Amino acid sequence: MKLVTGLIATITALVLGLLIASANTSYDRQSSELRTLSANIVLLDRTLEFYGPDAKIARDGLRDAVRQTHDRIWSPEDARPEDLDSMETRNAAKANIEKLLSLSPKTDLERMMQSRAIQETESISQSRLLMFEGLGGSIQWPFLTVLVFWICMLFLSFGLFVRFNATVTVTLFVGAISVAGAIFLILELNDPYRGLMRISDEPLRNAMAQIDR
Repeated sequence: MKLVTGLIATITALVLGLLIASANTSYDRQSSELRTLSANIVLLDRTLEFYGPDAKIARDGLRDAVRQTHDRIWSPEDARPEDLDSMETRNAAKANIEKLLSLSPKTDLERMMQSRAIQETESISQSRLLMFEGLGGSIQWPFLTVLVFWICMLFLSFGLFVRFNATVTVTLFVGAISVAGAIFLILELNDPYRGLMRISDEPLRNAMAQIDR
């Protein structure tokens, strides 16, 4: 029994560490993609600014699209990350591309700025789609269910080898709370747009502040 308990404890510790690392990687990746998206939005606005007054309509469209997308995802009620690829978001991205293609550059500088703006728009779309594809998280529920079963069996085996008193009870309680905290951390990191540790919209708000200047 002790050998089996030790084996389960070792496997559980390894799996817990693996899941925390995987969930943290997924969380960091979403946060990085959001910062990249925000930076590309600012770069696109600067490119259109260098293009000149003829790009004002495209700049206004970009501003409106970013603000509307932000308000759909980070609504006052709750974050809705699935709106990253909603029909409204795709239509706004398509309209922005059409506005860029409708520009009629007259100088080499304008042609270069138009080409660069189209490339930056494609980078924004790529970042948005990567964020959307990563919404499923990196933790599979069957995997987590098996882990919880192992932990339950582990604590059950602990109870078989001890005579309960105040010290043992407190120790097992603290251990259970610690493991529950680790699982809670995994679930929070695995869903970065909701919960107590959700990703902040500050990078996107900073981008909107930049293009509003």
